[in-house]
Amino acid sequence: MANTKSKIEWTQSTWNPITGCTKVSPGCKYCYAERMAKRLQAMGKPAYQNGFQVTIHEDIFDYPIHLKTPRLIFVNSMSDLFHEEVPDDIIFRLFDVMNRASWHTFQVLTKRSERLSQISPFVEWTNNIWAGVSVENADYLYRIDALRSTNAKIKFLSLEPLLGPLLNIDLTGIDWVIVGGESGPGSRKMESDWVVNIRDTCLRQNVPFFFKQWGGTNKKKNGRLLEDRTWDELPKVLSNLTI
Repeated sequence: MANTKSKIEWTQSTWNPITGCTKVSPGCKYCYAERMAKRLQAMGKPAYQNGFQVTIHEDIFDYPIHLKTPRLIFVNSMSDLFHEEVPDDIIFRLFDVMNRASWHTFQVLTKRSERLSQISPFVEWTNNIWAGVSVENADYLYRIDALRSTNAKIKFLSLEPLLGPLLNIDLTGIDWVIVGGESGPGSRKMESDWVVNIRDTCLRQNVPFFFKQWGGTNKKKNGRLLEDRTWDELPKVLSNLTI
């Protein structure tokens, strides 16, 4: 449930005080977290005895406090902090942990932008807590406006799995953009033109761009080169960090 060395290209560690989720939009169709949770359940891992049902793990709420080396931490890689089955008081408690663990940087990513916007005024967005939303196609661009309404100091987009073009999107108030194709069984193809357009939009609007992967059924073989180079840009506050 907690991993000090993550394989996710745009973070360093993961922390999963909540596991499990439900599908809300097309990007969820082949959810990697669901596949992993069911695999871990089959292996008899106690934390995943409920499979992919939303489950709160209070025993690891204080994990970041005990991790003394500063890390870039992706919060709930196996769930969504703003899921409707997560009570408000649990969200408040986890924000308190992140507030206190000020030496870490926390990446909070959600598809539930409406609840993010609703709860935002009632939590403390210390500088070390980033807020992000996932946008897989143009039908979900409204999530970016909800993100902009929050008080998070750093706001980022995860355009993964990218399932359609996002032409000339407005990145006002956005500090970082991640793009990636879907991977694993049944993965849907991402067109190179979609990626190039987003990259060029980032360049025009001076927003750091991170290209995670082309994806596909053979993620490793397809790699992460875009026009013969990697794009590993980070928000300016961490511009000197190498992940």
